Amino acid sequence: MTRTNALLLFGLAAIPFASLSLTGQAPAKPLTVEAIYAHGALIGNPPEDLAWSPNGKHLIYMDSEELMEMDPGSDKARVVVDHAKLAAFDGAKETETDRDHRDRYGMAPYVWAPDSARLLFDAKGHLWLYDLRKGASVEVGSTGAASGNDPKFSPDGKSISFVREHGLAVVRLDEPGMPMTMVAPAPNPATLNGEVDWIYLEELEARSNQFWSPDSKRLAYLEMNEASVPEYPITDWIPTHATVEEQRYPQPGDANPSVRVGVVSASGGNTVWVSLPIRAGQDYIPRFGWVDAQTLWVETLTRDQKHRDLYFADAATGQAHAVLQLADDKFFDDKYNVAVGNGAIVLTNWSDGHNHLYLYSYDQADPAHATARLERQLTQGGFDVGEVLRVDTTGKLVDYGSNEGSPLDQQLWQVNFAGERKQLSAGAGWHEGNFAPVGGAFVDKQSARMEPPTVRLCTEAGKCGVIWATRALEPYHLRVPEQLTVKAHDGTTLYATLLLPQGATTPASVPLIVNPYGGPGAPTVVNRWHDSLLFDELLAEHGFAVLHTDNRGMGGRGRAFAQAAYHDFGPVQLEDQLTVVGAALAQHAQLDPKRLGWWGWSWGGTFTLYAMTHSERFRAGVAVAPVTDWRNYDSIYTERYMSQPSEFASGYKDFSVVNSAARLKGRLLLAHGTGDDNVHMENSVQFVQKLIEAEIPYDLQLYPRKTHSIAGADVRTHLYNRILAHFEEYLKPPVQ
Repeated sequence: MTRTNALLLFGLAAIPFASLSLTGQAPAKPLTVEAIYAHGALIGNPPEDLAWSPNGKHLIYMDSEELMEMDPGSDKARVVVDHAKLAAFDGAKETETDRDHRDRYGMAPYVWAPDSARLLFDAKGHLWLYDLRKGASVEVGSTGAASGNDPKFSPDGKSISFVREHGLAVVRLDEPGMPMTMVAPAPNPATLNGEVDWIYLEELEARSNQFWSPDSKRLAYLEMNEASVPEYPITDWIPTHATVEEQRYPQPGDANPSVRVGVVSASGGNTVWVSLPIRAGQDYIPRFGWVDAQTLWVETLTRDQKHRDLYFADAATGQAHAVLQLADDKFFDDKYNVAVGNGAIVLTNWSDGHNHLYLYSYDQADPAHATARLERQLTQGGFDVGEVLRVDTTGKLVDYGSNEGSPLDQQLWQVNFAGERKQLSAGAGWHEGNFAPVGGAFVDKQSARMEPPTVRLCTEAGKCGVIWATRALEPYHLRVPEQLTVKAHDGTTLYATLLLPQGATTPASVPLIVNPYGGPGAPTVVNRWHDSLLFDELLAEHGFAVLHTDNRGMGGRGRAFAQAAYHDFGPVQLEDQLTVVGAALAQHAQLDPKRLGWWGWSWGGTFTLYAMTHSERFRAGVAVAPVTDWRNYDSIYTERYMSQPSEFASGYKDFSVVNSAARLKGRLLLAHGTGDDNVHMENSVQFVQKLIEAEIPYDLQLYPRKTHSIAGADVRTHLYNRILAHFEEYLKPPVQ
């Protein structure tokens, strides 16, 4: 349930722009579910998998199944690897889970070589080395898996490392036959060497657990021993003989993976283990890396997520000492990124009330005995730093995104180590950046509530040229939702948007659908495009009003706003939503207070069930992939907000909607993918059982093999047609 996934799955709302004038235009083209979901994104496909060369001179990206290149300062892109050559890279058959993980966790299909002249393609487990100068490729290895293999070059470009059969392998590219060595083989199926497991991928946003030393002689890797972690069976019922995949999945209070960092020679041999004061099966190692060729840095996080420490360790002996220790009385923001090098440590923390950048220093000449000294807080004020996009310890600067200036916008900024800042992006809306590793070039992906993304390539001098834009939505004459600003009971400002059907003015003539996310993570009512806006418009064309609200407990508004979710997974969120519903009803007489609906996905799906079991106001609701018992969800996420069940038993009882199912009001549609490895299907099954016991009718929609995203044109079309039909049936008939 990361913030990134919340943005992928839920409708985003934003500030209004001037309404589009329809004078002289053709009548608006009506939207259909099929138009939105059946043929790919209606806006088209912006460039994907953007990757800068190490020298910062070349940007590559996928476009229409071809690999394109564009150089800073150029206004034209060229094909560097055409469709035919890409198709020749054979790969393993990709499963639904593999596809989901590659998209969900951003697993890149290619990696630049250090010489900026070669690419390593990961074709579903087959690794191909492609020489851009010669236009020739050679297969250099096979990972034995279709995802999670994490191939990377050594800094000198002479070797590659990757995960194979849960262990760490190295291929020597400069030796005849390019021999492969398993430098850290997995001793048993329950051990992962260098591989990232699901819970670290999802909840700690770890994307790699193996890193080369700067001199290319050694590898540091994370060993994850999952022998004590319970397994969950994910069943595929499509074959005649059903199959079961056992997923290691720690739930609240269960044993976590036991983790430790090791250092091994690139040619194999014994591993040197780093000695850290962490508890086996309890605490976490979110990030680690190299300080220099002889020294590692390792970040640790206690299980209660209230203590975050940084250690330096001797790579030869494994001896470690604490460099920096941070604490919070509730929980940290769920970003644990650290940059270390050239005597500098840069990280984010919200100790002053908002998430900001901090610069520390250490003795670069003697890191084995160094401690961190706070140099300065690089950013400060009533705004949050979001993504840290690049830290250049050599050039002494940081590129990042933040909502400084408006909590609804994100701009790109740069700050140097002296604390001098400058804004890099221009124009209102939401800017996402992708920075070259050296130099000042970057990609700016800008969108707004009513404006699909425009992708620009910007030079160090600030000159930007458009790579991609779209006019595909012009025939639909999309309308701008109304911006609402409402005070919560404690005086906190809440942001919301309301989209009304066109021309509906008769009192109590319009049913209202509430569609929040509501859970921890990124805000959704922001000035950013999301394709789900189109479904809002479709609902409005069918006569429904749609309301989005960001309640307390979500992100992007500072520590106090986010930590409202601590030991409060329902009451404060519902209070805020009902406050905004009340304000919308008071301001718009055409809204019918007796015909209210609610729908959401993941935490938003849980929120649907919480609202329908803790309020009598909602006649219909749709819950997609909901957590119904917080004991069913994973340990890292749930314990961050709810502690362990033994420590907060009353919260697990009161906030788990399975315990209030008998109080359900209104007609419910539950939807779930049977292959969901995030929110397991047991959640919906357990809730259904309680409804049966209480003799409450319900509707259930299952999607075989589909994961948490329920992705695919066919199933997305089916699901959204079901959602529309559900509200048509249960909200359209006026209350007599």
